[in-house]
Amino acid sequence: MEEKKGSPSITTDLRKHYVSVPEIIDTASGIIINGKRFRSLLFTTDIAIIMNNDADAVIAVYPFSPHPAIIQGITSVASMPVLAGVGGGITNGHRSANIALFAESHGCIGVVLNSPTPKETYYEVNRMVDIPIISTVVSEYTNIQEKLDAGADILNVSGAAQTAHIVREIRKKFPKVPIIATGGPTDESIKETIEAGANAITYTPPSNGKLFSELMKKYRGQEEIKYEERQDSQEK
Repeated sequence: MEEKKGSPSITTDLRKHYVSVPEIIDTASGIIINGKRFRSLLFTTDIAIIMNNDADAVIAVYPFSPHPAIIQGITSVASMPVLAGVGGGITNGHRSANIALFAESHGCIGVVLNSPTPKETYYEVNRMVDIPIISTVVSEYTNIQEKLDAGADILNVSGAAQTAHIVREIRKKFPKVPIIATGGPTDESIKETIEAGANAITYTPPSNGKLFSELMKKYRGQEEIKYEERQDSQEK
């Protein structure tokens, strides 16, 4: 991809090993939230990765009941804006609304509700906070209009291999609704999702274990080189 003109890059010594999101995401139009444009959203709750990446924002959702301590932990270390999961499945109603208010008070720029969230919870959250409500969509059969009518501002499409198809179907009926979508593991799948109509892409980074394994492989190689250099020096 052609490098952007007029954008010099500076990376300090201790930040050289950050997680970089795929450059293809920059071709998305982005979603402007309160004056700031967001194209790439890192899908993680790993504190170490949250501190070391170049994404525009973090989308912090997880398969457990949302808890204020998790939101506080993430927002305390994140150097970029955070979209926080506030439930909607097992946790909903007043509790989701209260957690949403907690997220807003800790600087989150949006709250994410899970797919099975009842419309009554959307109403409660919408009455409680001023930040955008992001509604998760996992199927093309989801009643999108009901979610929008209940207060959803942005759709978050997570349909695995069907994501691009779901985005395309939503775009036919809702040409202007802001859409975040999972882009998949390759530039080609990300490109397809963007071309289908996604404005922003969520990117799942390698796990901390995989990143650490790659670093250990590098260190082992360095030790081998040092050993060979010592052997050569002793033979001379």
